[in-house]
Amino acid sequence: MSGKVALVTGGNRGIGLAVSRRLAQLGCAVVIAGRDLKTLAKAEKELSRLGGPGLTCVCDVRQPDSVDSMFRAIRYQFGRLDILFNNAGIAHPNYSVATMPLPVWKDVMETNLSSMFLVTQAALAVMKRGGTIVNNLSIAANRVFSGSAAYNASKHGALGLTNTLREELRPKGIRVIGVLAGATDTDIWKTLWPAALRRKMMSAETVAEAIVNAILLPNDATVENIEILPSAGTL
Repeated sequence: MSGKVALVTGGNRGIGLAVSRRLAQLGCAVVIAGRDLKTLAKAEKELSRLGGPGLTCVCDVRQPDSVDSMFRAIRYQFGRLDILFNNAGIAHPNYSVATMPLPVWKDVMETNLSSMFLVTQAALAVMKRGGTIVNNLSIAANRVFSGSAAYNASKHGALGLTNTLREELRPKGIRVIGVLAGATDTDIWKTLWPAALRRKMMSAETVAEAIVNAILLPNDATVENIEILPSAGTL
């Protein structure tokens, strides 16, 4: 991984930070992007002890202008991108379809699905043969959970985008990996289900290890979709 350049959206916390940490340990120049200045600064300080994040970008991945600005910085500093981890995502409180406010629906769709399209489209302009795109999807990409209609729909859509992208990029030698992780002990549960049993969940580091192992496969092999669950099963 030495000399490679990786972009991790939502790289300032949770699974994104765990993957950023592991890639930095392997010698990768890591670009971390997020909206929260405080957690970005904390992540940057931590990663600098592992050799530096390469670049830290305050970026709202829902906004085309913000994404364009981030990629201008990537092109200026590195001139290319080898790995993209589309990790930025949000959940929402429990709402039935009948009671869900439209602003909540739109925010989840823009963050979990439209941002993946925007960032991937920008990345393809600087990614060459041998590159890898990893999309963090959740097991909600092929299952449904009552009260989580916007989250479920955004992740089902993201799986469709991931599978389509994989077929389009096969001839170009760019791998596309979907990650369908079960319950993982991250901050998203504060919104999704505050009373969830954290002790039954996987750690972010466990999921990150599976992701990085897939990235490390030789270029003539790939894992298309990783489904990883707590040994305790679904919560």
